[in-house]
Amino acid sequence: MNNQSVAQQAKTHLQVLCSEIGERRVGSEANRQSTAYAEKVLKQLGWPVETTRLSVIDWHTGGASLTSRGQSFEVFSSHYARGCSVEGELIAVSSVKQLEQVSIRDKIVLLHGPIAAEQIAPKNFPFWNPDEHQYLIALLEKGMPKALVCATERNAATAGGVYPFPLFEDGDFDIPSVFMKDTEGERLLTETGQMVELISQAKRIPETAYNVVAKRNRPNADVLPGEIRPVDSPASGKRIVITAHIDTKIGTPGAIDNGTGVTILLLLARLLTETSCRYPIELVVFNGEDYYGAPGQVKYIEQNEGRFGDILLNINIDGAGYHEGPSCFSPFGLTDELQAALQEVLAASPGIVEGLPWYQGDHSVFLQQGCAAVAVSSHWFIEHMENQEITHTPKDNLEIVNYERVAECAMGIAAFISKL
Repeated sequence: MNNQSVAQQAKTHLQVLCSEIGERRVGSEANRQSTAYAEKVLKQLGWPVETTRLSVIDWHTGGASLTSRGQSFEVFSSHYARGCSVEGELIAVSSVKQLEQVSIRDKIVLLHGPIAAEQIAPKNFPFWNPDEHQYLIALLEKGMPKALVCATERNAATAGGVYPFPLFEDGDFDIPSVFMKDTEGERLLTETGQMVELISQAKRIPETAYNVVAKRNRPNADVLPGEIRPVDSPASGKRIVITAHIDTKIGTPGAIDNGTGVTILLLLARLLTETSCRYPIELVVFNGEDYYGAPGQVKYIEQNEGRFGDILLNINIDGAGYHEGPSCFSPFGLTDELQAALQEVLAASPGIVEGLPWYQGDHSVFLQQGCAAVAVSSHWFIEHMENQEITHTPKDNLEIVNYERVAECAMGIAAFISKL
């Protein structure tokens, strides 16, 4: 297949995922439609497919309001937070040291300045959980305030392009909270000590989501005489696991985060039927990378306990296909054989370069288990990860996608696998 025909297939998949379906937050009907679409495409291409049911929560809000002495302040319900309708004295806190020293019981707490500088890791998030974040959560829970108002600046490193960003995005954290721009927080500071009224029409809804996993035992490779080993048997040798997350943050169609990743995975499902490889291949559509509990990733780890040593390589795709600049393949812990194969692919692919190491993706799940990995993304995306204003926003749409780059990534991965 040539780049043009693969690019056309990429456009078809992305139109479905990002235009017809759109926002694919975990627990939503749109999320289930997207995993059903991936499952259908994989089955049509002849891959044996398994789906894993995940118990999650969906979340809705009818909006939020904050008033004090006849003044209104613009606030937004924190994603996955409980709703509330409360009145209380407003107290402002700008540091952990200050929080340690004041009583916040039954008060409405404005968190601003240094204490609200970066998004707080969810209390039960398994992969990144700084002690200082957990200490802050513990202080707040012990303090028993009525609600939190969080005034936040831009911080692309921890919250993507969203401004303002929800300081807490955590379905396991039960103190009601809202968020506002830092400039609106400065206005609200003048109301410290006043009685304020906060309403957040948010609710949590128990729901279901799915991982989708497709497996093939050595696509197009000759089966050894008498061999009947299944792909998931440790005796069948090393396997290559290719991953992409299908979920989005709330409020974004998720084109490069991560409709392009899922699309490349679906393109590979076709390309790998034409590629010889002596290793079993696993295509994994993860559900939960942009969700507070990473349920799909956690479930996959549980299902593969004791079997990560059987993985030759993880190839994770996230942030690929941006319309500016080349694509990048970032290697992590490759053997000499894998590194040599990767360099051959890069030499033959002028639109793909070796990328810098980065860890804000599902390849880190495999790195933490001792696996080698290649993270596939866009050079622009990696270079601007800490100052971009696109991901997790409505700007992450198909207008920023280069379909030829998407196709080139898929064909580059297929060529890489063919050399192993």
